[in-house]
Amino acid sequence: MRLATIRTPQGTTAVRIDGDSAVECGQADVGALLAQPDWQVIAAAADGPRHALKDLRYAPVVPRPGKIIAVGLNYRSHIKEMGREMPAYPTLFAKFPEVLIGANDDLVLPEESNAVDWEAELAVVVGRTVRHADEQTARHAIAGYSVLNDVSMRDWQFRTKEWLQGKIFEATAPFGPHLVTPDEVPADAAISTEVDGEVMQASKISDLLFGPAELIAYISTIITLHPGDVIATGTTGGVGHARSPQRYLQPGQTLVTTIEGIGRTVTSVRAEKESR
Repeated sequence: MRLATIRTPQGTTAVRIDGDSAVECGQADVGALLAQPDWQVIAAAADGPRHALKDLRYAPVVPRPGKIIAVGLNYRSHIKEMGREMPAYPTLFAKFPEVLIGANDDLVLPEESNAVDWEAELAVVVGRTVRHADEQTARHAIAGYSVLNDVSMRDWQFRTKEWLQGKIFEATAPFGPHLVTPDEVPADAAISTEVDGEVMQASKISDLLFGPAELIAYISTIITLHPGDVIATGTTGGVGHARSPQRYLQPGQTLVTTIEGIGRTVTSVRAEKESR
């Protein structure tokens, strides 16, 4: 099953993707849908107004998650390119709903940063409340997967030993277009980033050091996870900051983030002054 949150003249609405159309599910967004205990039944039975797939305007697939837990240094290739040792435990930090943009929204580069970098990530969306979950329980708690790019301001990220300030600039993280249930996503799905058609990142999600169920089990030991919460599982090798010379996003470029079986975000990059 594929779900999305779309923008309409009346506001956002959750839809089920049916071939070349989208069917409204009677909820304001995918987060509200997942809050229903029988969300899968509701989504499968939905027979609301239909929209042509080609005309959809995507909001972030979950517009306002209660929590966004992000994971750093979680692809073996990225850990190596950053010159780090393999961690014994997940490296966690938080993001906030204000960072999210839709799958095809523009990315506006903040004037305050000269080092805006790409980070293709598999996003895990929680579908049921879990606390102290074992890995089997955690696996059943996954509603589905989506595409997220954890666009990072490296000059701000590395001002201190804590990364948060470089990870939470407003309206910088494309998220979507769809939530795809786990049965539709290959275990070794390809993940990639392209900038103006040039491949910058190319890997498989099987290169994750800590997988989705393992992350849910670990995080739920610390805090309760609720339906609609999001875990950004980390990025693969090929980030601009690790290149020689270093490369960062520039106005006028197009950033494309793709995960096999899920879809892609296509993001036009603009300077902040252009949008004022």
